[in-house]
Amino acid sequence: MRDFRKLKVWEKAHELVLDTYSVTAGFPREELYGITAQLRRACVSIPANIAEGCGREGEAELRRFLRIGLGSANELEYHLLLAKDLRFLSPEDHERIVGKLVEVKRMLTVLSKKLKVDS
Repeated sequence: MRDFRKLKVWEKAHELVLDTYSVTAGFPREELYGITAQLRRACVSIPANIAEGCGREGEAELRRFLRIGLGSANELEYHLLLAKDLRFLSPEDHERIVGKLVEVKRMLTVLSKKLKVDS
């Protein structure tokens, strides 16, 4: 069992969640159960899956949860694009958050590949 808090990718994903919550706080009230909830759910799923994978037995299980987290990251990327196109998210905020997201996606991919090679 690993301590997820020691993984740099978890730390970056957690920061992404905090940033996403911050920008979605200004979204229209009528979107609370729409795009706001979708963005937050997809974003929270990334570090949550990293944490869950760290609590499982074996590296194969961790890799599986990293892949699930990567799927959530791709979903988040679409929701961020939608929020920008709906003008709920400024182009600057979109670019900044997607930059962080791309870094997390890259880190998830690298860690998953490393675990596969090491096993």
